Amino acid sequence: MSDKPSVLFVCVHNAGRSQMAAAWLTHLAGDRVEVRSAGSDPGAAVNPAAVQAMAEVGIDISAETPKVLTANAVREADVCVTMGCGDTCPVFPGKRYLDWKLADPAGQDVEAVRPIRDEIKSLVETLLHAIAPPPRALTAPPSRSLPSPARPGARLSPNGVPPPRATVSRAFLRDRPGPVNHLADATSPHLLQHATNPAVCWP
Repeated sequence: MSDKPSVLFVCVHNAGRSQMAAAWLTHLAGDRVEVRSAGSDPGAAVNPAAVQAMAEVGIDISAETPKVLTANAVREADVCVTMGCGDTCPVFPGKRYLDWKLADPAGQDVEAVRPIRDEIKSLVETLLHAIAPPPRALTAPPSRSLPSPARPGARLSPNGVPPPRATVSRAFLRDRPGPVNHLADATSPHLLQHATNPAVCWP
């Protein structure tokens, strides 16, 4: 037996309301729910106005055919939804039974069927949320900014972050005994050591 919930929609002729309900649930649930429909007195074909109304929302039920209601179909369903034929539906313990009060689209034109179609959609959406809610999306924890990695051989402060790079002022270079021929001298390790540590003396 499948671990997916199973829903059976039942109306008198299985030509309008139950067909639209089954089509809506299949469309909205995908493969999360097993869907069936049947009628206590099946008609010869699906109501053309129902076919047209569903086609307007991009759902094709033109290939569906009315099916007779059986006790086995009810037994295999987790939820049985009736629409105007509740007394004819067999009752089995452990099943959930719902009775939706909907107008019968039989003999109606497409203008009259559209509100029935839309009401069925709303009921199906509520049912779907109850029996097979969509999985919750996983959200990543907020990212934390990390300090830039230290250069190989660099000294680190107690908190593991490289200390600010020392700089040498032009005044210090001007007062230094001897010529400074290259800008590279301004960042030489010897000058930096002297600039950041007054205890260091010139050789």
